[in-house]
Amino acid sequence: MTRKQKRLAIIGGGVSFIVAAVLLVMFAFSQSVAYFYVPGDLAKANLAPGTRIRLGGLVETGSVKRGEGATITFSVTDTLGHVPVSYTGILPDLFREGQGVVAEGSFKDGNQLFVADTVLAKHDETYMPKDVADRLKEQGVSLGGKENIQ
Repeated sequence: MTRKQKRLAIIGGGVSFIVAAVLLVMFAFSQSVAYFYVPGDLAKANLAPGTRIRLGGLVETGSVKRGEGATITFSVTDTLGHVPVSYTGILPDLFREGQGVVAEGSFKDGNQLFVADTVLAKHDETYMPKDVADRLKEQGVSLGGKENIQ
């Protein structure tokens, strides 16, 4: 092989390696992506059964029901719609009615019941742990009326 042929073989091998690496990364990301929806958007989403999504909104007041074992059912709402959710496991400490929540999972039973395998409770942007707020007050720092202290 001449030097030119060796150089072309090395460049071709390098390009092939990079293309293969990019394809593997794209495949891995496509398997782990879960799109975010709110209940009002689900009617026009046309999701295939079993598609993993993240469902966000507020826990509807009066909807939390404890089932057998560690199973909990509740509804997530965004005022335009509501979605019944079933979750088996331990809920986060911040989980409560009227609080923001993001549940990750998929629809079962003909897209009527959202079965979550992960539930994350959200707090508002003014949240501050009590010990941090106390330290700031000791230093004379004003919290500007944003005192959602837990």
